[in-house]
Amino acid sequence: MAKIKVLIIDDSALIRQMLTKIFDTTDDIEVVGTAADPYIAREKIKKLNPDVLTLDVEMPRMDGLAFLSNLMRLRPMPVVMISALTQKGADITLQALEYGAIDFITKPQLDISQTFDNYSSEIVAKIRIAARAQVRPLSDNSSVRTVKDRTEKTEKTLLELSAHKIPPKYSADVILGSTATLHKHFKTTDKIIAIGASTGGTEAIKMVLKYMPASSPGIVISQHIPAAFSYSFAMRMNQVSAMTVSEAEDGKAILPGHVYIAPGNQHLLVERDGARYVSRLHEGNPVNRHRPSVDVLFRSMAQNVGPNGIGVILTGMGDDGARGMKEMHEAGAVTVAQDEYSSVVWGMPGEAVKHGGVDFILPLHEIAPKLISLYHIDSAFVSHK
Repeated sequence: MAKIKVLIIDDSALIRQMLTKIFDTTDDIEVVGTAADPYIAREKIKKLNPDVLTLDVEMPRMDGLAFLSNLMRLRPMPVVMISALTQKGADITLQALEYGAIDFITKPQLDISQTFDNYSSEIVAKIRIAARAQVRPLSDNSSVRTVKDRTEKTEKTLLELSAHKIPPKYSADVILGSTATLHKHFKTTDKIIAIGASTGGTEAIKMVLKYMPASSPGIVISQHIPAAFSYSFAMRMNQVSAMTVSEAEDGKAILPGHVYIAPGNQHLLVERDGARYVSRLHEGNPVNRHRPSVDVLFRSMAQNVGPNGIGVILTGMGDDGARGMKEMHEAGAVTVAQDEYSSVVWGMPGEAVKHGGVDFILPLHEIAPKLISLYHIDSAFVSHK
């Protein structure tokens, strides 16, 4: 099998050496070249024809964002951004995802000895996923990325992480009891929409929120994202949505017209407090190796919101959210999954479909209209109970 050809673009010689060392430990990834700035990279892309680029956010002579914009216009290809854990780095990285980057990873720290294995596993997995993506520019200068391989191969990617140690994979049981503890009494008629996503999810969520009216029911979101990025992500979504978007806060009431995004590195749960719903944050074990976890959010919806909930699972790698969506479905909620063609990675939605908990499989641009339709139909139905 042909190796994945990677070109590393970073102005730091140390980072170039570190990434090269990581990729050299694999059997299926080959570093075909490195470049200290975008001008050198431009010539090496022509000469070496790489499959995937790693691109530093902040670069000399031409910043990474400008280079990415030109690249996606002239020669679209899979790009994984390497971002600093700073406010500026978060803002630029989120903009890079808007421009068509497949994914991002935070820049390795110089003192990385304690976390080298975990960091290596994460970036290797993201390079493998990016290599399977097809980048197709559209007429509006945006792009849609899909993957050639189905969920089985995505899962195989996660299991093939060379000799690197993979952390244990916990289920939502470590945070919440099973859905056997489902609360049967749903006296409130308030609706809540829960959305889960991972790879490609920042742009998919943006597409949904952009078209949701201010009169929409409260929305809670679990997106796999680092703690340093979640606030910036919430602020960017607040700029494009008619709803009020913010990071979730522990104990805060979930209100119509508002969107609550799980802070990075904390699980988001929905709980009942009398006749109202409130958000709860939990710093327990990662579930499906993620914190926040979509399974945790969806199980809390199944237990506490039941038929008053609507679940949406968007593009993402792995299977987080698939079991929770089935639990929501069994609790009477309406469930929606993004289709394969419009997904960057059809892992999470594909697994949800496979588990049998999905009512509607829709292209991304049809999800917001469906939610609006469901909201109006459901609210009329509930009012006559």
